Amino acid sequence: MTAVSPDAGRIWTAARGPLLIGVIILFTAVVITLLRGSGEGGSLDPRSFRPEGSHAVARLLEQNGVRVELTDNPSAVDGATLFVAQPNLIDPARLSDLSRRAAATVLLAPAGATAKAEVETRQPGCPLASKAGAATAGGFVYEGEQRCYDSTLVRTGTVTMIGHGGIFTNRSLDEEGNAALALSLLGQHERLVWYLPSAADRSQQKSLTDLIPDGWKFGAVQLGIAAVVIALWRARRLGRVVPEPLPVIVRAAETVEGRARLYRRSHASAHAASVLRQATRDRLTPLLGLPPGEDPSFEIARRTSRSVGDVRALLYSEEPVDDRGLVALADELDAVENEVRKA
Repeated sequence: MTAVSPDAGRIWTAARGPLLIGVIILFTAVVITLLRGSGEGGSLDPRSFRPEGSHAVARLLEQNGVRVELTDNPSAVDGATLFVAQPNLIDPARLSDLSRRAAATVLLAPAGATAKAEVETRQPGCPLASKAGAATAGGFVYEGEQRCYDSTLVRTGTVTMIGHGGIFTNRSLDEEGNAALALSLLGQHERLVWYLPSAADRSQQKSLTDLIPDGWKFGAVQLGIAAVVIALWRARRLGRVVPEPLPVIVRAAETVEGRARLYRRSHASAHAASVLRQATRDRLTPLLGLPPGEDPSFEIARRTSRSVGDVRALLYSEEPVDDRGLVALADELDAVENEVRKA
């Protein structure tokens, strides 16, 4: 009998291609992430000239006498306006401390929203943003003391929460009243601390999995599903064990000796004893005219001079035996079988 299951070499030959592709994809993703994280071109970065950057609003603020200070770990925020581009990356306790110390705080899409809203041009609907007029708003809806743009911009005390950051980007700054609204929110004081949290931010208390973007998690799930599908596809080739003619004739005695050596090498005396007992029962049961599986102890005792208890202990005992005990057991089982045959 020959099994067609692949060995380690065949498995590696089949799997090294997909593994190599996966390693290349992972390496490329890490490099791209590091390059994007270290460059001056991220979203809402006041140094960035890209459409999603915020250089234009930073320039307008400076022209109006507001000093813009970009940081990834603010320390001195007293008397300044604090703008936090990604407040969900910051430990809530630290964020609360910074908000108390700052003269005014603007949080972009923080946690705690009550609903989602479509990003579109909306009317202010409140005195707070009446001078700015219609602006691009939406994203998230919040509760607050003052509510503007259908509650997508609210203010409670000195803390302002806004559900969408489009008004701060180079792409949308010149639309509607976006520029006026952005200047009114970020130019409340002569100094603006522009806080861009990152993975290296010392105040961050999130786990590694929390820092992985949802798109990467979705991609990892897809790769896992693909790996399972490939494994199932390859497993279909295993099949069942098939018979194969041996190139030489192997004597039964050699097979028995080979199996015995395997049992001895693995110290499986108890298993060997169980096999011997089962084989004796299987030979004696039809000889005594009993149905398969029935206990032959009583019938053996009736035909021999042994007691039922001794016969049952000999045929069914599960006590551990050593090599010497295994030889003695085999001799005793042979003796019982000979006695039954001669009776």
